[in-house]
Amino acid sequence: MPQSTTTRNETATITSEDELREVLGGFPTKRAATKVHSRLHPLEIEWLRLSPFCVIATCDAQGNCDASPKGDPAGHLIHVLNPETVAIAERRGNKRADGYLNVLSNPHVGILSLIPGRDDTLRINGRATLVRDAPFFNDLAVRGVRPVLAMVVEIDQIFSHCAKAFMRSQLWHPETWPAPEALPSVARLCKIIQSPDETLDELEAHYAPEHYNTLLY
Repeated sequence: MPQSTTTRNETATITSEDELREVLGGFPTKRAATKVHSRLHPLEIEWLRLSPFCVIATCDAQGNCDASPKGDPAGHLIHVLNPETVAIAERRGNKRADGYLNVLSNPHVGILSLIPGRDDTLRINGRATLVRDAPFFNDLAVRGVRPVLAMVVEIDQIFSHCAKAFMRSQLWHPETWPAPEALPSVARLCKIIQSPDETLDELEAHYAPEHYNTLLY
């Protein structure tokens, strides 16, 4: 196969798996290719118990994607119903429901589960159902408040993802973090980008940690 050549002003686009494999240098190792499984191992259940944060990826029937962060105290985020099924609570929010609207037209979801300080991650792919109430909601209560709803995911694939991305980004290394003032506050960003009716002072008061904390549950 001829090698792709580009000049400074050209873009070389990959259009086939053969080209992709050429760029990547071949196929995954046996260990990487065979690590996918469909039932949670007890150690993966323990991982989920220790995880306070995940990102849920969804896509609607037209291919429009969404990736939503979810966070709760460890032990209350991803609830294991059985080794093949998990549930994730929805709390008070802005009511956009982007990911949940996607699930109504396309149940396939992906979950990336993180533990602070760990450079590896746990990935779950499966099919989701939205549940408005169930007995396990009591187990998902935080500060005495049960979830608004839950996303129940029947697991198709589970596997651990290696540490390279976190090592490259040095995500957990505070000495590499930008200074807080490197970007405007969330209130200022909102005022500049969205031009809402609220004044900047009103937005600063709304997004202040002491007020936002009252909106979590």
